[in-house]
Amino acid sequence: MNEFNLSEFNFDFPPELIAERTAGKGNTRILYCPRNGGERKILSSREIISLFKAGDCLVVNNTKVIPARLFGETPHGGKAEILLVRSLVPAENGNARWEASVKPGRAFSAGKSAVIGGVNVHVENILADGTRVLEFETTPAELEKVIHAEGHVPLPPYIRRADDQQDKEDYQTIFAKYSGAVAAPTASLHFSEEMLEELKNKGVFVAEVTLHVGLGTFQNISAEDYRKHQMHGEHYEITEENAQMINRAKQNGGRIISVGTTCTRVLESVAADNGFLTAQTGVTRAFIYPGYRFKVIDGLLTNFHWPKSSLILLVSAFYGKEQTLEAYRFAVENKLKLFSYGDGMLIL
Repeated sequence: MNEFNLSEFNFDFPPELIAERTAGKGNTRILYCPRNGGERKILSSREIISLFKAGDCLVVNNTKVIPARLFGETPHGGKAEILLVRSLVPAENGNARWEASVKPGRAFSAGKSAVIGGVNVHVENILADGTRVLEFETTPAELEKVIHAEGHVPLPPYIRRADDQQDKEDYQTIFAKYSGAVAAPTASLHFSEEMLEELKNKGVFVAEVTLHVGLGTFQNISAEDYRKHQMHGEHYEITEENAQMINRAKQNGGRIISVGTTCTRVLESVAADNGFLTAQTGVTRAFIYPGYRFKVIDGLLTNFHWPKSSLILLVSAFYGKEQTLEAYRFAVENKLKLFSYGDGMLIL
């Protein structure tokens, strides 16, 4: 009998609980889930500040979402849609290259082309997971201008509306610095600048890592035995300054609270067995599911995640499967808003 059944990580919810818009930074609700088995309670996002102590260290993801959804035409006048996933090393002639998801897929076999924002683009090859390697007939710097002029905010597929100007602000965290993500590290959307100031005044450290969130965050797991799932590679970096800040907090008895599954995957990817970190940069394909022994984090602030996703598996690995599903049932019963623009949960 297989104990790694994906179907066990399903949950029911009414569609109206999917958050189509955010309540605003600092205005969401957080389901507090004590790790010691204490009573769960719903707090305002500002109230969670009282749960942190001087010497604790919050770890946030400073990636910046790019307007990665681009629209154009095929040579025969058909519509083309490209979702940029990951920037690649430029071609020998200096042209920009990207890994991307494309629609319609049949129009983008190897060698086929399209025009996006006035720029010609052609398919170099197709990867095993169906994404394409694209070469744009312009430099990376010029393509960046096109992306910011023509691109759309890549809202998650379960948000059934077109993006608009408001999303450019709402889908970006207050920590955003380095462009490269095609999805927001949504746990950080709960923080306002005022909350950040309060935390620092309280003596809570705020360390940063970079993980450019890719398509993997929305990728369905197709195998019932979820161990067979392969994660998309995502670029990460943790600097010496931030690694040492986390190490010092840990050494001095502070708790390490990861803000989001993206930070968790970086921290657990780079940590030694003793839980201490070194500065690193690379690509992580870390897939964390129940049975994993965490090396670094003592707490996790995260959103509510899609059923049977790699993200709900990670949360279950930290909090326990039954406790996680109970928390999700509690959230649904109390009409908390779900997913990227929704409310969150703090496991501490």
